[in-house]
Amino acid sequence: VGKKVQAIYLWWHKPVIDKELLQSLPNLKVIANSGVGMDHLDLKLIASFGVKMANAPRAVSSTTADTGIALLLASARRLVEVHNISISPSMDYCEADILGVKVAGATLGIIGMGRIGYKIAVRAKAFEMNILYHNRTRRKVQEEQAVGATYCKKMDSLLQQADFVMLVVSLTPQTHKLIGKRELELMKPTATLINISRGAVVDQEALVAALQTGVIRAAALDVTSPEPLPRDHALLKLKNVIITPHLGIKTDKATYMITEEAVENILAALNGLPLPSEVLPS
Repeated sequence: VGKKVQAIYLWWHKPVIDKELLQSLPNLKVIANSGVGMDHLDLKLIASFGVKMANAPRAVSSTTADTGIALLLASARRLVEVHNISISPSMDYCEADILGVKVAGATLGIIGMGRIGYKIAVRAKAFEMNILYHNRTRRKVQEEQAVGATYCKKMDSLLQQADFVMLVVSLTPQTHKLIGKRELELMKPTATLINISRGAVVDQEALVAALQTGVIRAAALDVTSPEPLPRDHALLKLKNVIITPHLGIKTDKATYMITEEAVENILAALNGLPLPSEVLPS
């Protein structure tokens, strides 16, 4: 059976791609991933077997950007907290001190200005936000002007100015615990951290401490490490945190488009054509 397999479509990190599996599939040509992040794969190992890899950036970018903005708005207006108050059997009025923070005119700092980060900037512009971004490489001036974004060469500068910090980076050795105690302390005490990248990009112990002691106002997380968190984890006990279960790409249309993009890449590989979304080992 192994000799017949020429392509693998990964859905939610399954199957696990290891040396044993690769050795058992001598005619494997391509692995197509359902999503953008490839941190669950050993790219160099796979490439050493002559196997090509592809992800699905076109299919997921808009949906993931929507998730980021949804978390920003939900945290700013304390939607989960006030929902729970609204459905409480004891509610007869809403306390006047349950105040959110204004989004229009606030500063959004985007860390990671790739395809998804840029779509977040497009959406944030419509909310009349001031946009800062930090990225390994600066975007074209025309692209910056189109969304009114200002480049911060140093991430520290962005952290010090932003009211909302949105993490949209890939998980690599360089971005592992990119946001730790030092970075959180650089942020405003009124600021919110939003993570739609990978849980390990944030030092979760430092985040818990920062949220408990008022170093930052709040956090909204679509990703954690691990997923799901243990049920006794401190993050689950805090009122100033919203956690969603890695919803980034989960819409009916996005899942269909991801499959379409994967099939497009698989067919290209099997026919000896360039892969539209090929990922190379760094």
